[in-house]
Amino acid sequence: MVETWHAAAFRRLKAADITVVGYVPDAGLKNLIADCQADNGMRTVALTTEEEGVGLAAGAWLGGARSALLMQSSGVGNIVNTLASITQACRFPLLVIATMRGDWGETNPWQVPMGQAVEPILKTLGAIVYRVTDAAQADGAIEAALRMAYASGEVAAVLIDQRVVGSKVFAGGDARG
Repeated sequence: MVETWHAAAFRRLKAADITVVGYVPDAGLKNLIADCQADNGMRTVALTTEEEGVGLAAGAWLGGARSALLMQSSGVGNIVNTLASITQACRFPLLVIATMRGDWGETNPWQVPMGQAVEPILKTLGAIVYRVTDAAQADGAIEAALRMAYASGEVAAVLIDQRVVGSKVFAGGDARG
């Protein structure tokens, strides 16, 4: 049986001694979040907005812990300022796992602009970006991102493509309104 992307992600987080996981609830991350919540060695923190997660990661690092930030791709727009400032000025590692919206198979027009901008924005802000377009790639991409973040103090982001998490059907009608 092929390992799911979220099972591979959880296994990699455990192996990398990630003990603090900040997240904004998302259907695409539901299983990974549940696995983290069920683990007594991980502290999960539900965030009201994604930028809180950057501060959480900084605090965890200062306290000697390793963290991960889980969000939907639309949340990347919410962390632009903190990503551009605090991670660069303070040079701490940050692992972001984002489930994508606004790309393959998307039917919600509100998700498309940010979904198309996520990868270029992250790269412009200096993040190392790994894109997972097949569930079999998740293990290697998350391992590489963890190594990059924690060996070099960089921001590393793993984008889980809609081909992997599945696209959602928007009931709001077609593009004509």
